[in-house]
Amino acid sequence: MSKPEKLPIPLAEPEAEVPRIHVAPGPHISAPVTTWRMMVDVALGLLPVLLAAVWFFRWHAVLQVAVCALGCTAAEAVFARLRGRRAPLADGSALVTGLILGLSLPWSAPVYVGVVGSFVAIGVGKAAFGGLGQNIFNPAMVGRAFVMISFASVLGATAYVSPEGPLDIVTQATPLTVAKEAAGEMPGLWPLFVGSVNGSLGETSALACLIGGLFLCLRRAAAWQIPASMIVSAAAVAGLANLVNPETPLTVLHHLAGGSLLFGAVFIATDPVTSPLAPKGRAVFGAGVGALVIFIRLFSNYPEGVVFAVLLMNATVPLINRWTIPRPFGAPKKATVSDGARA
Repeated sequence: MSKPEKLPIPLAEPEAEVPRIHVAPGPHISAPVTTWRMMVDVALGLLPVLLAAVWFFRWHAVLQVAVCALGCTAAEAVFARLRGRRAPLADGSALVTGLILGLSLPWSAPVYVGVVGSFVAIGVGKAAFGGLGQNIFNPAMVGRAFVMISFASVLGATAYVSPEGPLDIVTQATPLTVAKEAAGEMPGLWPLFVGSVNGSLGETSALACLIGGLFLCLRRAAAWQIPASMIVSAAAVAGLANLVNPETPLTVLHHLAGGSLLFGAVFIATDPVTSPLAPKGRAVFGAGVGALVIFIRLFSNYPEGVVFAVLLMNATVPLINRWTIPRPFGAPKKATVSDGARA
């Protein structure tokens, strides 16, 4: 009887090597900042401006802001339904857009202007690009520009003034209109700083804008490079204009405290979605907005230029990002013409 043949013992397969470093798609750094928290900060920053508007324009300010806030919220729900998605009302972005749009309108704007502006702001300025975070232009300024051009008769310079108006503040022309048309004496710097002058609801009080801007920068809800460079750029261009034309009634401080320059610098140009990513790019962006505001005030038929200046610079943000975003550590250097010629 022969011995049974021994079968070979199968060798155990080596255990798969466990990676020591787990690699996953970015972002790799999480932060407690959410869209809701950022919108709450912006709403709190707008509170001094809103209180000043209600103090000077009474129920007119309450009506305009309420119409735009409700209009933007309703527009967000409607356009989300049309796209077959749940309305992102909980993030508060539509409400903040409505607050900024309402504060950018004059006290005398009819109700339908606020409604149309709200639907254009959300529909054309945000939903058409894919929603929050995908839009190129500031939604509130898209709506403001549309109604400013479409309803010029009720949003022009003369619409701000009512000789027999219910409030004393609305019986005089806005400071920039006075300077543009040489139609009287410019108000002093103190009324411009406090806000006891005629104008759009959120632009009249420089003090309220500075308080709100300081809050947003301390909370890091706004990049300080944008308002700082915008103010410096506007002051530099206005100073050059004063040197060329010393007889102009608009001094540098009148340019800074008058109109919506500070309101735009703090609450509009700092929109994180439509502004550059890198600090250097933000400085370039703010400087461009500030210079364009003064150029439009001086050389166009419009007494104010913040709306168009912001929209024009929004269009340049992809190019500014390309120039100013720093090269990641370890990334290959960009090929130059001389490198290509040597290759």
